[in-house]
Amino acid sequence: MSKRRNFVTLKRDGMRILHTSDWHIGQNLYGYDRHDEHAYMLQRIIDIAASTKPDAVLMSGDLFDTPQPSSSARRLLADSLLDLRRRCPDTRVIVTAGNHDSASGHEVNRSLWSIAGIDMIGKAEEGTHNIIEIPGKGYIIAVPYVNSRFMPEGYFDSLLAAVGESNVAGLPVVLSAHIAVAGCDSTGHDTDSEGRTIGNIECVTADRLGAGYDYLALGHIHRFQPVKTAAGAGRYSGSPLAAGFDEAYSHGVVVVDIDSHGAVPEIEFVAVGELRPLVTIPATGALPWEDALSALKEFPDDSEAYLRLCVSGDDSLPADCRDIALKVCGDKKARFCLINLVRKASGKEHSQLDMTVEELRHASPADIARLYAEASGITFDDDMAAMLSEVTSALENSDRNK
Repeated sequence: MSKRRNFVTLKRDGMRILHTSDWHIGQNLYGYDRHDEHAYMLQRIIDIAASTKPDAVLMSGDLFDTPQPSSSARRLLADSLLDLRRRCPDTRVIVTAGNHDSASGHEVNRSLWSIAGIDMIGKAEEGTHNIIEIPGKGYIIAVPYVNSRFMPEGYFDSLLAAVGESNVAGLPVVLSAHIAVAGCDSTGHDTDSEGRTIGNIECVTADRLGAGYDYLALGHIHRFQPVKTAAGAGRYSGSPLAAGFDEAYSHGVVVVDIDSHGAVPEIEFVAVGELRPLVTIPATGALPWEDALSALKEFPDDSEAYLRLCVSGDDSLPADCRDIALKVCGDKKARFCLINLVRKASGKEHSQLDMTVEELRHASPADIARLYAEASGITFDDDMAAMLSEVTSALENSDRNK
């Protein structure tokens, strides 16, 4: 990345935001509680906010890992947000719901949160519900996750038009959305073979988000990356903490400075750091069982990490292979998670159902249905895909609205 700016002394005529998303507080990784990791992550984000002094902290969805988080997860969030406000009293905090969150859960205590200078937004509505003005600094249009099938046509355009009418001073405009943009790098996410869904969200093109914003603050994809758009600068901030082994890339938050409406934003990624990295043994490929076990034994005893073991073939594994691996890690600080079986290529044509354990674990319902149909000689056509998508979306929305 570019050389770190001196955030505190930088000229501040425009608006500065700290853009983050996908905290997934309460996530349980292969049976291991990650509470201390999330507490560390949140403290690091608060430290970054305190040092950069943004006008707003914008959290673009997936606050929790489940629509019904535990009491300890809710308490960690409340304590952390209030600590953020204490250390950054002039910073507005804006939190939108993602597809893992409960929309009503965000909205039910909205008035109470607002007393602390925190905007909790779970629903997308007409009018000014999703428009937040930072007086003298700019506007933030905060849109939570909404299934694309139920998004009103021209919704983003209408919000941007409303801001345009009010923005007579030419202040910066930021649009936030928790959404899957077609063509983005979805590494680490469940993605169907046609690229129509990412993480069980139907993809949309960037032009559907309208025009008239200066910065597009996106959530849902866990990898920090730019998004191609003709309307303004767009970024996925990525998640500040890896949620799975396939997310082998940097995780952090984004600090954005915008001088005025129409100006090119200055954008910088800031790494958050982690208590326990997710480590795959070997780093690439796979090893025979005995070699993989030897490599596992050689992993440093005092290193905090989550471990995944990639083993080639599946015919010679002992029935108690997981117990053996756990015993090897008995005196290590590392947390052993799983054995990932990687089948060797052969001269025979493979069945479409030939998947690794890890691939099956993270496959979407559409992926599994399509592979099963093709392996059975059935054409998984668009009508079947649409029917499955409707059922999945209905179940998902029912869970989120509880």
